[in-house]
Amino acid sequence: MATVARSRAVAPGSSGSGGVALRVLSMFLGVFLIFEGLGKLAWFSDSGLLAGVLQTWLKDAPPVTRWYLETFAIPGIPMFARLVVLGELSAGTALVIGFWPRLAAAFAFLMVLNFHVASGAIFQYRFLTNGFGFPVHGGLLALAIGGARLPFSAKN
Repeated sequence: MATVARSRAVAPGSSGSGGVALRVLSMFLGVFLIFEGLGKLAWFSDSGLLAGVLQTWLKDAPPVTRWYLETFAIPGIPMFARLVVLGELSAGTALVIGFWPRLAAAFAFLMVLNFHVASGAIFQYRFLTNGFGFPVHGGLLALAIGGARLPFSAKN
């Protein structure tokens, strides 16, 4: 009697070394986001701190960044000062414990992209060589795409 080997369909990122690697990446990026959020806790009580950062970026901003800051970021300072902290802390925590990691990574990707556009860093060569640039964006994008049902997660 011949034995027929059946291939087992595996969900992306769910098992094997690829899933474990994405889970480790999720935890590392989560810790990074948590500490970024903790560093901005003072923004809750003083949105002027964010205003100072944005005004500094505005001084040497290229036209696209200047438009973005003047029409979107600066008018929303009171709201963004709180949302950034909450977003970094909640996305970071979700990535560390593995709770909806794809959604958390996609949200964090957009948030980090927002900061790089606002600072103008994304339009400069240093973005390609800075550890806060491509590695963070690439890692978050990889998790947003393939981070479903990761091992050792709170929600699979």
